[in-house]
This record gives sequence, structure tokens and C-alpha cells, in this order.
Amino acid sequence: MDLGLEDRVVIITGAGRGIGAESARILAREGARLVITDVDVDSALATAEVLRSEGSEAIGIGSDVLKSEDAMAVAALAMETYGRIDVLVNNAAVARDKSILKMEEADFDAVIGTTLKGAFNFCRAVLPHMYQRRWGRVINMSSRSLFGNPGQTNHAAAKAGIVGFTRSLSLEQARNGITVNALAPGFVVTEGARALPSFDELAKTAIARTPVGFLGEPKDIGGVIAFLASDHARYITGTTIFVTGGRFSS
Repeated sequence: MDLGLEDRVVIITGAGRGIGAESARILAREGARLVITDVDVDSALATAEVLRSEGSEAIGIGSDVLKSEDAMAVAALAMETYGRIDVLVNNAAVARDKSILKMEEADFDAVIGTTLKGAFNFCRAVLPHMYQRRWGRVINMSSRSLFGNPGQTNHAAAKAGIVGFTRSLSLEQARNGITVNALAPGFVVTEGARALPSFDELAKTAIARTPVGFLGEPKDIGGVIAFLASDHARYITGTTIFVTGGRFSS
């Protein structure tokens, strides 16, 4: 299927590594032009360099999604470089897993802020440019964890919040030619996940609870993002797509 993403301009937050970086690669192979942003500027620049070495158009920039001025700067760079913004992928997230009695206020604020305020800041920065052209795609990253996991009250609250944020924004923007959807991945094997001391145990448990019998990879998420970014998904908005191998709340 030709996704028709040639020359589409895509901003992806938290794209220095993991799901964000792989999604950028998939979009780039479809002909999209990428703006790679990450709080770790070196990783953002490195991902953009890899894409350019493969023949794609990409720029990298460091940004803190908690700062509205950083979001505005990313949007301004995209407009200055490419003259348009077609797709926004709000992928940035942090983990501060702890039981609630051990969780500090800063742990809660960091997770809620990065996921929810980050999406808010970038949508406010990008949507005016989409509105002018009456076309756009906003894709927000939720998680299967929105149903709740022990030690993740902050994470579950943030990812459940993304679902409400997505639904409300989709209703605001539908008449403007802008669709807004969310993805809720299951257990995805990234370099960050592999670095966890308990990775083997977590992976074994996840496989046992996943009906398809294997774990997801970043490309599984990136493929869905690419579809949602295309005209083929024009009649889909306000929804959350679960990319979990059939696993939900268990």
C-alpha cells in the first residue's frame, strides 16, 4: 500500500531512541521529512543524522516538552526548514515507577507533565499551522498501562489522561481537517526495556499474558503511526488503537 507520505512533514517528540526513533525511520522510508526532537539533544541529532545517511530529509533539535517555548521553537524550525507541518507525534515520556508510598511528588509531576503537558504544549505550537492548510494528523502515545499496573499510578494516570485529551481534541479539530488519535502499545522490546534489571522476568510474564505469544517491537508501533499519518486513515479520529498482541487489562 502506498501511504502517500512523500514530502509530508512530521514532528516526533522523544524520537532520539526506541519507538520514536524507529517510527521516524519508517516514516522516512515512506518519503516523509522528519523533525526529530528529544530532551537528549545528542540522541535527537544522531537519529536525524542516521536518517540523512539513508537518503531521507531530517533535522534534529533538543527540546524539553515541559517548556512551551521549546515546543514553539520546534514548530518554528519545522516551518523555517520545510514550510509546513503535517503530522505531530506526541511520543515523549519518562518512567518513575514506584509504589505510591515511595513515590515522591517530583516522580508524579515528571510523568504527568511529560506525557500530558508535553502533548498540550506541542499541540498548541503545531495546530495553528495545520489549521491554516485545513489538514493535519495528531498522534498521541498512550499505553495498555492506562488500565493500571502496580507501581505505575503516575504512568497509568498520564496514559489514561491522553485518551481523554485525544477524544476532546478530536472533537475540536474534526471540522478543520485535522484528525487526532492515540496509540496504546503493549510490552514493546526497546533498548530501554532490555536495560531493566528485571527485563527477563517481565518479558516472560508479558509473553504468557499476550494472546499472540510474542512481544512487540518498535516497528509494530511505527507501522500504525505511518498508517494514521496517511490519507488512508482520514475517517479515523478520536479513537485509541491498542497495539498489544491482544493483551488488555491483565
